[in-house]
Amino acid sequence: MLPEPFTVAGSSSFADFLAQQAPGLVPGASARGAGDLAGAAPHGTTIVAATFPGGVVMAGDRRATMGNVIAQRDIEKVFPADEYSCIGIAGSAGIAIELVRLFQVELEHYEKLEGTVLSADGKANRLSALIRGNLGLAMQGLAVVPLFAGFDAATNIGRIFSYDVTGGRYEEHAFHAVGSGSVFARGALKKLYRDDLDENEAITATLQALYDAADDDSATGGPDLTRRIFPVVAVVTADGYRRISDTEVGAIADDVIGGRLVRPDGPAAPLT
Repeated sequence: MLPEPFTVAGSSSFADFLAQQAPGLVPGASARGAGDLAGAAPHGTTIVAATFPGGVVMAGDRRATMGNVIAQRDIEKVFPADEYSCIGIAGSAGIAIELVRLFQVELEHYEKLEGTVLSADGKANRLSALIRGNLGLAMQGLAVVPLFAGFDAATNIGRIFSYDVTGGRYEEHAFHAVGSGSVFARGALKKLYRDDLDENEAITATLQALYDAADDDSATGGPDLTRRIFPVVAVVTADGYRRISDTEVGAIADDVIGGRLVRPDGPAAPLT
């Protein structure tokens, strides 16, 4: 049996427990009051997600920037949240990664305490509360704007949720993108997305979208052929979360790049 102090006013929230027992461990707490650090902190950029019958794909580029400098070329921005969901980060990378770790523990804590998995809507709401807790730093330029997706066992479909810096939660349909290159990625997905995409086609569509984002947004990194650094791609279905191997992603990326040698602006969509 868990000791009495482990829960906060009957709450199943690990974040509430952490804020009460060790507030300094809450993501971003050590940086509060530090002033405007936005220009000195690495930022993650573009994340895209698309649903397909039976699941959802999420992909993120590998570049982190610090002003006009490339801070890291192989950062990972897509993570498993639990067995049936994933989260992609955009914004202040350090705080975002801490938030992801807290979110992962939050979901595991709830499952162990309640004896059941949190629903897809419940997970999305929990993440909203964590983002809202970072509002003070967001006002200083250290914003975290993740993209959340998962398989909903109640409806047997993939679902996508986006957020704003205040923790506002919005369900997206078919596809979505966040980050500095998101406007270009969404434009590409509007052209390429179909309701009947299979898993491999959905992966290809997200990689095409990231390529278009990198083509027009300097903060988004495209496939790095010399270093063999490719986007992180995850698929969530009824079988759970699965990260696509670099070998598989590299093979699809090679096909995408080969097509761009013929059509630099990407594949053409039918007019009707």
